[in-house]
Amino acid sequence: MARLTVNNQPVQYRLDDDTPLLWALRDAANLTGTKYGCGTGECGACMVIVDGQAMPSCTLSLGEAEGRSVTTIEGLSADRSHPVQQALVAEQAIQCGFCTPGIVMAAAALLTTNASPTDEDIGRAITNICRCGVYPRLTRAIQRAARVLRGEETISAAPPPAIVAPGAG
Repeated sequence: MARLTVNNQPVQYRLDDDTPLLWALRDAANLTGTKYGCGTGECGACMVIVDGQAMPSCTLSLGEAEGRSVTTIEGLSADRSHPVQQALVAEQAIQCGFCTPGIVMAAAALLTTNASPTDEDIGRAITNICRCGVYPRLTRAIQRAARVLRGEETISAAPPPAIVAPGAG
């Protein structure tokens, strides 16, 4: 039985300690924003933040996560207001969206430790695979999110979830 903190909430999983964190999050906690991609930690689709560091959740077991603090895309910002989320929308750096949660988490972790990343810093930190190839826009978006976090710019690009369209109800 693993005890950890997920999105600032204490959680106890009654699963085998060898269970990948990815499956505990998706299947037991219904936090489906974390995606399954390759299963080997190479693609970044399952990226979460563990104790402040971006980590692939498909290769981290519940036993290894014991006592640690995990943040998923759902815990980063419930209303899509995190600067990385806003900048990805503003820079049109999202296409199919499958890789987006993992990229957001990797970028958020980077910007927590490096407020002014260079393009090279971003390239080293964001190893996620995007089949749509949005890498140039992604780099611009992360640079823009960094400016927002430094207080140099503001953006409001992504609407909060569950907005009712005008005249619909």
